[in-house]
Amino acid sequence: MYLSKLFIPLLKETPSEAKIKSHQLMLRSGMIKQSSAGIYSWLPLGFKIMKKIEQIVREEQNEIGAQELLMPTIQSAEIWKESGRYDDYGEEMLRIKDRQGKEMLYGPTNEELITEIFRASVKSYKSLPQLLYHIQWKFRDELRPRFGVMRCKEFLMKDAYSFDLSDAEATRSYNKMFFAYLQTFKRLGLTAIPMAADTGPIGGDLSHEFVILAETGESKIYSDRRIFDVDISKHNSEDNSIKELRKKYDAYYAVTDDKFKKEDFEKKVKKEHQLVTRGIEVGHIFYFGDKYSKPLKCAVDLQDGTKVDVKMGSYGIGVSRLVGAIIEAKFTNNVMRWPQSVTPFEVAIIPSLQKNDKSNYSKAETIYNLLKKNNIDVLLDDTDEHLSAKFKKFDLIGVPYQIILGSKSTDNKFEFKEVNGKTKTMSLEEIKNKLLNKRNLN
Repeated sequence: MYLSKLFIPLLKETPSEAKIKSHQLMLRSGMIKQSSAGIYSWLPLGFKIMKKIEQIVREEQNEIGAQELLMPTIQSAEIWKESGRYDDYGEEMLRIKDRQGKEMLYGPTNEELITEIFRASVKSYKSLPQLLYHIQWKFRDELRPRFGVMRCKEFLMKDAYSFDLSDAEATRSYNKMFFAYLQTFKRLGLTAIPMAADTGPIGGDLSHEFVILAETGESKIYSDRRIFDVDISKHNSEDNSIKELRKKYDAYYAVTDDKFKKEDFEKKVKKEHQLVTRGIEVGHIFYFGDKYSKPLKCAVDLQDGTKVDVKMGSYGIGVSRLVGAIIEAKFTNNVMRWPQSVTPFEVAIIPSLQKNDKSNYSKAETIYNLLKKNNIDVLLDDTDEHLSAKFKKFDLIGVPYQIILGSKSTDNKFEFKEVNGKTKTMSLEEIKNKLLNKRNLN
């Protein structure tokens, strides 16, 4: 892609309404544009990043055997009345009527709808267990939307739902998702810690939030510092391995503020290991048994002819929210560096262009074409700005690697810069191999 052709409306000044760095960067770098309070259009740069995050989430769900479907954004109010949540959910739910006067709603979550789909389709224990998920837009009418995509009204979310015969089998599904979430966040370049959390309006008696540390986080967290030393790379998706991983995490105190009890914290965690800070929730998993299956009469036939209400769990990841969360974790000293797995472009070519000398531009195009032939996603800055202005622009955009054609370049060697890192002089072949190796590592 040539920068002059990319739709990227950069802003020179930080909008006054943007209070945290992710909101500021997303507006300034032309990733999003506000449509109304809490509702945004995703422009090409931001949309590309979000779709890469979505694909990683999808791949890790598929890896544990979850099956993808797609449920509608608009739901009937009838199934919510069956579950008893229609009147209880609160004003965050946008209630509407169609032209026949039928009560509808813009889905804030999908427990009722997935249960209705399951009960109409599965009748026998032989079809269990099942893990189903979709990635779909949600709407919650936040009273005070703020912080850009971190707390907005419309957002892209991955919802997964498990269906099992017993609590023991449901725990296996819960643990599989627990592991999948850790793997997902690792691939996104994030260290997310599972913390015991309140179940909120979803309900149930078992819940974990996955939290990354950030000063701008809305959640206050209390933890044993040693929990950050747990190494998930030594574990795989086998049941026993996940059980061992859960034991390692459960051995350390880690809760969000709604679960915090001072006496427990001080008793279970030595003072030198105590960590009190703020964090951003990037995922939430719940086990709620028959909370929805019982009122919605979602039962299956057992081998002896009796019926049992299925046991269910719900598992959410805010895909669009993760764009902001990654920025909060990675943006330092006015420089953004996207993890290789989600960067909008793998490398940027930044030539110094002189009025009467087009040699650098010719070299840049040669490099551009070679990298494209190797399926490397590259952005060429073909604008006539001064080199220093280009550097500031790319610090904002956050492409992790830059090929610079300036005074230090020769016919065969070019400056290769890692954002927020060192600059080396390398041949084009060395640059190509380094980029391909970095991709393979991710």
